[in-house]
Amino acid sequence: MRSNKRRNMQYPFMFRLAQKPHGPAIQDVPAAVEAELSKLSLAGKVNSGDTVAIACGSRAIANYAAIIKAVVDHFKALRSVPFLVPAMGSHGAGTPEGQREVLHKLGIHEETIGAEIRSSMEIEIIGQLAEGIPVVCDMQALHADHLVIVNRVKPHSVFHGEVQSGLLKMLTMGLGNLVGAQQYHRAAANAPFEDIARGVHKLMLEKANLLAGLIIVENSHQTTARVQGVLAEDFVSKEKTMLQHARSLTPQLPFKFIDILLVDEIGPMFGCVGADSNVIGRKFNAHAAVEEEFPQIRTIVYRGLNSASRGNATGVGHAEFVRSRLLRQADTTATRLNSLALGMPTLAASPIDFETDREILDAALSLMGLSLPDDARIVWIRNTSCILEFECSAPFLEEVQHWKDLSVLTSLQRFDFDSRGNLRDFVVESGC
Repeated sequence: MRSNKRRNMQYPFMFRLAQKPHGPAIQDVPAAVEAELSKLSLAGKVNSGDTVAIACGSRAIANYAAIIKAVVDHFKALRSVPFLVPAMGSHGAGTPEGQREVLHKLGIHEETIGAEIRSSMEIEIIGQLAEGIPVVCDMQALHADHLVIVNRVKPHSVFHGEVQSGLLKMLTMGLGNLVGAQQYHRAAANAPFEDIARGVHKLMLEKANLLAGLIIVENSHQTTARVQGVLAEDFVSKEKTMLQHARSLTPQLPFKFIDILLVDEIGPMFGCVGADSNVIGRKFNAHAAVEEEFPQIRTIVYRGLNSASRGNATGVGHAEFVRSRLLRQADTTATRLNSLALGMPTLAASPIDFETDREILDAALSLMGLSLPDDARIVWIRNTSCILEFECSAPFLEEVQHWKDLSVLTSLQRFDFDSRGNLRDFVVESGC
């Protein structure tokens, strides 16, 4: 009886849609990095033979390996000895080996970058904030002659205010390793994160040989839009300005109301909650957008875990449904560790899972009240970093045909289930 019901379910037809990218794009990224670092005149501060720790994170940043190599090459030209330090808090299961592997998954290898990766979870306490919070720093970074921070600036999935994702966050959550990530997230429950980050920055200026940073901003097409070299003392002011610029370029789904959002993959490279809440909403509430927050999504479905996640499925608890394969791909220990470090244990909670996409869609469509399944507003994306091309259901078709920044790429088509009741994994023809 159950199988007959599935065969008779009327799913809405789907079509593929493209958003027009906006924002500038750098054509020669290594040259732009070199030009920005040259403006800082670091030759007067860096002596021959000095060690330079370059902090690298765990996010999927466009041209990241090329950017890191360009930074390494700049300091090699100054006759210094650059090396890389993973600055990713609790990611990579909170282990030196795991964090080294995360960098490898991002294309950052010692052989191709031309610099040693010194991965260690050892930290040292360098002081204390006014709130009584100990300030910790990775020992490899702390004992280098100079410390350089390289990170993308963008709106954060959880934090608000003038300090979100960027250089200051890497100084705290990243270079604090597992211990720092845990304590700063706990502290952020009682004090504004921007106050904590600025306090850490001030202390790092005094105790950690902090030299400079490189800010990266991406456009809506997830390519490098701008890079800016920053002296250590200017982190706060420059990051504030670049965050405003990044906000104007942040990609978004073009719809205010969505019944079902299908997401092929989640992972820490897309945001600390597995997906970018600036894209899918729910920044303030795990299972519903607050008033005036868009998009408003009734049901979120996560279909899988990105292979570079090393089993870290933090954020799975934000979905109403998941494919059972995602739970099998997840490393429970790594997921719990990271979710607890963030101070948000519900991020590791397991939603209802089904083996097949057909079962998931049947369940999700049953939550639409008296609305017919044909009327469901469904959007299907690869991940929250790749939303210039996606699929959506027939109820969107009429409205999008009148929007100048959207292009309909295909005719209406049925969901293409295989013999087991699963959809293909989403393929973006134009890349991300």
